[in-house]
Amino acid sequence: MPKQPRAVIEDVFAFSPNRKTLGGTAYFIVRKDANILVDTPVWTEENRDFLRERGGVQCLFITHRDAIGQAKQIQADLGCPIVIQEQEAYLMPDLQVKRFKHEIVIGDGVTGLWTPGHTPGSSCLYLNRAGGILFTGRHLLPNADRAPAPLRTAKTFHWFRQLESITTLREQFTSETLTRICPGGSTGYLRGQLAIEDAYHQLGQLDLTALRSVQALM
Repeated sequence: MPKQPRAVIEDVFAFSPNRKTLGGTAYFIVRKDANILVDTPVWTEENRDFLRERGGVQCLFITHRDAIGQAKQIQADLGCPIVIQEQEAYLMPDLQVKRFKHEIVIGDGVTGLWTPGHTPGSSCLYLNRAGGILFTGRHLLPNADRAPAPLRTAKTFHWFRQLESITTLREQFTSETLTRICPGGSTGYLRGQLAIEDAYHQLGQLDLTALRSVQALM
């Protein structure tokens, strides 16, 4: 049975990895006006009740196609619209979906950002709270040093575009506006931590020139 969601900071929770999304980690953001679920947790009665007890979900934000999981059942149970980048939206033809192209404002201090590369519609969600938190899906994952890094696999859509998306994030944020990254996978590398700290500085340490020569992992 999955463990109870854990608090990253006050009113931001991380769920246990979900086998139905290749071990992906989903997050829940509690807000005064509209709660947001980032990607899909394993859909159990316990997780459903956890969300309902905190006001339900008013928006389900999907970071990439492999995080869709049981979105259909979640929408049916909670009545929440789904926000997803337009190039992934075709994978959800029968659901209530709001598409976006480059950027979408979901609420006060909450913005969806298109960061293509891992998949065509890979996206991040930015929360302007506690110094700035970026929910990165599989665009950026922790490595063995608990630092954010892109991972090139045999299924990576476009490696160079993924690196360009990292450059865009570096230009968009500062050390004052981005302090944590909440990755959508490989959270075991965090060794008990629930976020990558000192995020903007660590993002700046990535050697994008060297990464351009990285070969795909099978």
